[in-house]
Amino acid sequence: MKSYMPAVVKILKDIKANSILDAPCGDGWLKTMMNNEANFDGVDLFASTAKGYNKLIKYDLDKGLPKELGKYDAIVSCEGLEHFGNPLLFLEDCKSHLKENGTLIITTPNIWYPASKLKYLTRGFFPSFPSIGEKVKRGTHMHITPWCFPWLYLYFRLAGFDKIKLFDLDEPKPKHLYERIIGLPQKLYCKQKLKNSETLEEKNYWIQTGSDQSLYGRRLVVTGVRVS
Repeated sequence: MKSYMPAVVKILKDIKANSILDAPCGDGWLKTMMNNEANFDGVDLFASTAKGYNKLIKYDLDKGLPKELGKYDAIVSCEGLEHFGNPLLFLEDCKSHLKENGTLIITTPNIWYPASKLKYLTRGFFPSFPSIGEKVKRGTHMHITPWCFPWLYLYFRLAGFDKIKLFDLDEPKPKHLYERIIGLPQKLYCKQKLKNSETLEEKNYWIQTGSDQSLYGRRLVVTGVRVS
């Protein structure tokens, strides 16, 4: 089981989401883990084998979300955003398909951990984000858009979301001792920025940006709320 999976299920149960859009829905693992505690619709680029969804729509999420969808208590996008060429369009469509005070949940690989930065230094590409050269083809599952918490925060805000939150996951942080040493300057930098913060939003941003999950974690689970 991937570290983000139980975290997403817990978030949905904590907010008592009854209507949920799963995009991309893949094989429907999320509904299975929710034990039929909510009503699900699903969207995916490929013909899905997911079971028990009220609607299953085959759609290219680079184009946002299908217009015919309704509004939901929560929209979940697990391991999808790194594949999208138009992430802001997708996030804006998510906001429009959420009810007031509805929650968007995004999970994606994190490229900020120190070993990732070392690989970027030596190769010019982040782990799991290779040069795709002559392999450019929709639906190949290539990772094309790398993410860290500050970039996700920026895109969530641009899309109009509030109450942006990074969740701690059950994974080693850091995975290797040398990463703690390499990551120390950035940890200290974030602490200094937090110390100099003047607003509550700025303080909250730097607390999360400087957290172990942000600096050392391999995965990100981030939520935002449609307040208006």
